[in-house]
Amino acid sequence: MTHPINRRQALGQIGIGAALLAGAATGVRAETGATPMTIRSGRLRQSVCQWCYKQIPLDDLCAAAAAMGLQSVELLPPQDFATVRRHGLICAMVSNPTAPAGDVMVGGITQAWNRPEHHDALVPAYEAHLRATAEAGFPNLICFSGNRAGMSDALGLEHCAAGLRRILPLAEKLGVTVCMELLNSKVNHKDYMCDHTAWGVALCEKLGSERFKLLYDIYHMQIMEGDVIATIRAHQGHFAHYHTGGVPGRAEIDGTQELNYPAIMRAIVDTGYAGYVAQEFVPKRPDALASLRQGVQICDV
Repeated sequence: MTHPINRRQALGQIGIGAALLAGAATGVRAETGATPMTIRSGRLRQSVCQWCYKQIPLDDLCAAAAAMGLQSVELLPPQDFATVRRHGLICAMVSNPTAPAGDVMVGGITQAWNRPEHHDALVPAYEAHLRATAEAGFPNLICFSGNRAGMSDALGLEHCAAGLRRILPLAEKLGVTVCMELLNSKVNHKDYMCDHTAWGVALCEKLGSERFKLLYDIYHMQIMEGDVIATIRAHQGHFAHYHTGGVPGRAEIDGTQELNYPAIMRAIVDTGYAGYVAQEFVPKRPDALASLRQGVQICDV
């Protein structure tokens, strides 16, 4: 049985069909009312951290990211490299390897380079990740200091430097930058050692390698020390990568939080930075991809 349709219905069906065809052509699953957004300025290369969108299959997240004009989906292990490549993307910051050291798994945030007893397990694990990262042509590999657990910051600095010196010759040979992330120890990562820019910069200067730098997480450092723009201007030579996040709560980076992200992004651009800025806020609204799209637009200065 057939039903007549009016002009508005016919145009609506034509529009939906066109959207489906466009989605098929770009590899993006079309959604009624969804319009792919292209980054207009492009003065900053943008990425997104996969862990913030765990409810979205990686393949779908990559398709959406590419449609928004992002160039990377990051914090992925080597087994996921083929997926990002399939969408014409890279992984701008490769996730950390982990390895057993006695009764503990090391390489994560709490147990890492500030403990000499972990180095023999970390070195081969990082060397394998460095090779995989270089083979894929990706630029950065993340690392962590570990927690203090009673250790002084000065001793932890020495231990981190001793361990990292063992992998930096390979990083230099392969052209991959090892990046230690600055994290807050006030709210999210109690007792984490690399929780102030000054400590991270001191480690960079002690190592003296262009293949060791910092991941400056704007969310974390706003909580620990504030003064974000001045810090970026003063230490941009030691920062290889940036992460975003709304303060407080690591939610959307719009007017619901305290940071002025367009001003921060302009400050990064003004330093001549050529790396990536990754969206690492956790969407609180039901439409997570709409929140991501908004964040991308906010940072497109």
